[in-house]
Amino acid sequence: MMAFFHAYKFTHFAAGGAAQTQEPGKLSPGQKIGALVFGISNPRPTNEKLPAQPFETIRIFSNKEIECWSIKTSPARGTVILFHGYMGHKSVLLEKAGELLKLGYNTLLVDFMGSGGSAGNQTTIGFLEAAEVKSCVDYLKAGGEENIYLFGTSMGAVAIMKAIDDYRISPRGIILECPFGSMYETVENRFQSMHIPAFPMAGLLIFWGGIQNGFWAFGHNPAEYAKRISCPVVLMYGSKDDKVARKEIDAIFANLQGKKSLKIYAGAGHSNYFDQYQQAWIHDVGDFLSDH
Repeated sequence: MMAFFHAYKFTHFAAGGAAQTQEPGKLSPGQKIGALVFGISNPRPTNEKLPAQPFETIRIFSNKEIECWSIKTSPARGTVILFHGYMGHKSVLLEKAGELLKLGYNTLLVDFMGSGGSAGNQTTIGFLEAAEVKSCVDYLKAGGEENIYLFGTSMGAVAIMKAIDDYRISPRGIILECPFGSMYETVENRFQSMHIPAFPMAGLLIFWGGIQNGFWAFGHNPAEYAKRISCPVVLMYGSKDDKVARKEIDAIFANLQGKKSLKIYAGAGHSNYFDQYQQAWIHDVGDFLSDH
């Protein structure tokens, strides 16, 4: 029963301004036990600011109605679609979008289902979100765009990888920040960050989370999705990431089939690399787009 309720809270955001449970590392032993027993409350993510540039709000009908911001430059070399991570929203992507605009690319910033201006309160950590990635690509193609690149951080990176595996979409290139190797590993890492044994709760949490959301969560493995990715990829990782282990990144990188590069940001955790390594990020992304 503990796992059942915890899984529901992990995959469904709370409405009505519910307070968020603190990060595991900041909890006292008693608070950690309480979080384990009753689950972690996560308020529904909301966009914090609007683009500084002229933009258009677009609604795309996918498995849910999703809201996007289209920000354009002229002349444009192509379009980069940006996808946020777990508990994120499209406004956290604005700084990176700004740099991509300077590099000469239109941008489409996306709220996954359950976040920002999109419908629902559900998240499936990239599984069902893969359909939304495809819908965004289809939207641009229908408008005549041929040079489509995808950027995703954490859950967003996983959704991109699954979309390529499931739907055989073919972007010109993809930029992936810190995707996890498997659903089990990412949940296991969260228990370890709380210094709580992962067995058997990690497995129970994944089982019930999948059942509640209509998919087999033990099969949600981006390291396997990588085997069907043949487009150019730049994979980014922070050496101090406590949510994704280096072995997961190495497994993904080894399985990628096309041209690929791995960028390690020393001292960075599972966070926005742009904050700590802005110039390195701009350089790495700029080089990747120029090369491909």
